[in-house]
Amino acid sequence: MTTPQLAHALSFDIEDWFHIVEVKAVENPSQWPALHARSIVERYTDLILKACDDHQTHATFFILGWVAERHPALVRRIADAGHEIGTHSFWHRKVYELTPESFHQDIRDSLDAIHDAAPAAPVRGFRAPSFSITHGAEWAFDVLLDLGLTYDASLFPAARGHGGYACTPGPHMVTAPSGRTIPELPMSIARVGPGPLKKRMCYSGGGYMRLLPLSIIQQGIATEAAAGRGTVVYLHPRDFAPDCPRVKMPPHRHFKCYVGLGGTEAKLRALLKSHPWTTCEHALAAAGLLSGMS
Repeated sequence: MTTPQLAHALSFDIEDWFHIVEVKAVENPSQWPALHARSIVERYTDLILKACDDHQTHATFFILGWVAERHPALVRRIADAGHEIGTHSFWHRKVYELTPESFHQDIRDSLDAIHDAAPAAPVRGFRAPSFSITHGAEWAFDVLLDLGLTYDASLFPAARGHGGYACTPGPHMVTAPSGRTIPELPMSIARVGPGPLKKRMCYSGGGYMRLLPLSIIQQGIATEAAAGRGTVVYLHPRDFAPDCPRVKMPPHRHFKCYVGLGGTEAKLRALLKSHPWTTCEHALAAAGLLSGMS
């Protein structure tokens, strides 16, 4: 794989439509098997795989262990297409609400589920559900290192509902409480918007990418590129699903979850056409933070 000089990282968090945090209608995992009858994860991950294949692009797929356990053939399709596989935890719980011991077990279970599905696929990276490594939860970096993971992509350098962590923009090293270091690929934040209304915000993932027009997303990419930084895109299968099942939730969450679902594929394909993209681990390697990769 050829890594672009300015490495834009393309990533997808592979979870189903009901893996949404702090929504009462779907918060109990005992409900998930029944909700799984309306699963959309395979159909829309296959749509993502087709878009990547059409543009000869490789990406990182952070897979939820719960999904890997139930859709092993999907994990194999991702791996067989040459994409990087990372873990997105097993139960999709917010990290800052866990203990180091329960987090360790959760990640261990996710790694086992992914390995059972695709034994030959190495798993090196982690992204926390809802970017939920926050200040005070840095112990999570030690857990990741203890489990043999080699990088993290969980920090969101702006305020948000379930995360937010002030940190250096772009790829950098973070120090765990033990004193060990781990490469970090945080989410992209830039000043975007028209003229005097420019605001520092996320522009390239999830509900932000669904809500914003393509011109603003491209503006964010150009702004970060001018600063010498690539952009990190993150999306979920449900971001592409106009037929995503609806559940009761507060109005502001309803808007964030369901706005712009019909336009995501076109935006992704436009970005794949106009910029070179690579995996998260290759973006970190291009920044000189990872070595010895195959």
